[in-house]
Amino acid sequence: MTSERTETTRSRDGLTLTARRFGDPDATPVVLLHGFPDTPHGWDEVVPPLVAAGYQVLAPWLRGYTLGGYDRGARYDIPAAAEDIAIWHRCLGGAPAHLVGHDWGAFAAIHLAKTRTAQWRSLSLLAVPPFGGTAGALSTLPYLPKQAVMSSYIGLTQSGLSPRLLARSDAALVRALWSRWSPGWAFTETQFAPVRAVFTDRRLGWATTRYYRALFRAHRPETRDFYRVLTAPPAALPTLALAGADDGCVHPGLQRALSDSVGAESVLIPRCGHFLQAERPGTVAEYLLTHFRKN
Repeated sequence: MTSERTETTRSRDGLTLTARRFGDPDATPVVLLHGFPDTPHGWDEVVPPLVAAGYQVLAPWLRGYTLGGYDRGARYDIPAAAEDIAIWHRCLGGAPAHLVGHDWGAFAAIHLAKTRTAQWRSLSLLAVPPFGGTAGALSTLPYLPKQAVMSSYIGLTQSGLSPRLLARSDAALVRALWSRWSPGWAFTETQFAPVRAVFTDRRLGWATTRYYRALFRAHRPETRDFYRVLTAPPAALPTLALAGADDGCVHPGLQRALSDSVGAESVLIPRCGHFLQAERPGTVAEYLLTHFRKN
């Protein structure tokens, strides 16, 4: 792992947001966004080849994943997280950056790509397909019943008991999600440790699951904004969609159908599950670098 240049913070909405920054600050920037249940450490083995190729990298924690990013009065939804990332982008000097997101980070990236298109050179999405318009609606129908089963964990996140359940037995439930979503990945205790540290803290478990509760609060203007942007036409950015062929969280067929419907470059990585940047970091870095160099 290349040594990190610095850990930096920014203040917004009464929160102290934290990010790790790597590489030459004058180089073309890349922003890496993590998802649930994960941290920026999921990108640890992707960062070195990006830096070696001449890019600077910023990998922020999403709000709610650190104690500085926790406040019971703060918003935890994708529009708020996306605005945080826009502030992080400015700290890179304002030059257009390559935007990469995994899981919830991919949804934040989609939001930013559509609302702040000029800030980005390219868009790369991991484990979440690109959404835009209604062109792919019919092609997704065969996959929706299976996807509904795969998404059943969202019911847990709606409960006020979810922080306690996620923390119980040293984050055993989170460990089970990792195993189910990436069934062929023998992750190590070192890889799991940063995530365990987040989800054994009930305060952070409350904040991180609130992203899911926000999905079903239609009375909130922020929730309506999220769905409005998600269903808007795709951003005019070169888009790469990477997914693991064995993903147990998002159906690979759904990924391919939606990617094809918006003209994105779609790649299924064999023998790989949901956490593809940690499972196959060299392969992911290679696809990202090829995408960056073309754009």
